Amino acid sequence: MENKSFARPTASAIVDEGLRQYMMKVYNFMAGGLCITALVAYLIANTSLQGLFFGPKGMTGLGWLAFLSPFIMVFAFGWVVSRGTAAQTRLAFWVFSGLMGASLSPILMVYTGESVTKIFLISAAMFGAMSLYGYTTKKDLTAIGSFMIMGVWGIVIASLVNMFLQSSGLSYAISFIAVIAFTALTAYDTQNIRQMYYAEDIDEIASKKAVAGALSLYMDFINIFIALLNLFGDRR
Repeated sequence: MENKSFARPTASAIVDEGLRQYMMKVYNFMAGGLCITALVAYLIANTSLQGLFFGPKGMTGLGWLAFLSPFIMVFAFGWVVSRGTAAQTRLAFWVFSGLMGASLSPILMVYTGESVTKIFLISAAMFGAMSLYGYTTKKDLTAIGSFMIMGVWGIVIASLVNMFLQSSGLSYAISFIAVIAFTALTAYDTQNIRQMYYAEDIDEIASKKAVAGALSLYMDFINIFIALLNLFGDRR
């Protein structure tokens, strides 16, 4: 009887430690991606590389390529996850992070450094709180996540329409909705990543899933940051 009484706590402790390590792996990938993004954006905005992406009349051909490439890479990443190796999945994530940095480099030229830093910290606090909620809550967030994904598609369509309308009011409305949607998706994606751990995949698949989970959280954070910057950022 004594052995049985200790069996469950020991097994639970092993699972919890394994889950903790798995989630740390996901967060480390995400943090690494954000560091690469920030470094690339800073180098392009503050060095002679700026001339390759931005000319007197706006973005150059390379600048437009850098701006559009993350959208293409999102779809390519799914293909790599399903058919590539774990090493190829990691490489795709690092490349995507770098391209995203090039795409976001104009932000450092439009907004003040103090404003970017302040909004980054606010975004980190919001992201951290919602990710912790998604990790600890026992409530099933599937319905909320599905609804917010529909909202994201609405944001994408509205953003495309506003490229022609150039409405500042619509832009602020889109940013406000984006903050709500991606904040909620942070909790949903974190819970979803946690559930991936319990699938007990082989190491190769588990490693690819960890990177895919890192990308989903990375995108949540980036979109929260951009939306808040558009709402509250101070322009130069």
